[in-house]
Amino acid sequence: MKYFFLSEGWNVGRVWEFGGLWNEASWRRKPEIDRLNLHICENNEKLWLYQVEEDVIMLEVKPAEESAANSTIGQVVLKRLITAEQVIEKICADYHL
Repeated sequence: MKYFFLSEGWNVGRVWEFGGLWNEASWRRKPEIDRLNLHICENNEKLWLYQVEEDVIMLEVKPAEESAANSTIGQVVLKRLITAEQVIEKICADYHL
């Protein structure tokens, strides 16, 4: 599994796998992307931890409709997903464990 943190109020858009954009017809399913019940706070912002399957290599994220009006950022592409070990390091660093 791979992981990423995403600010509250943002959603996942397009998803890429090794062959290009995720094709639900050829995979016969949507990619596995789950928001876990764990978040960290950074700069007064809540960042939720998401888990994605190994085949996902890149994700587009964008603000939710109601947040988009207040945001100067239209979308972001996440190219560096992190490992479980990196998640633990980030959580430990944020909570000074």
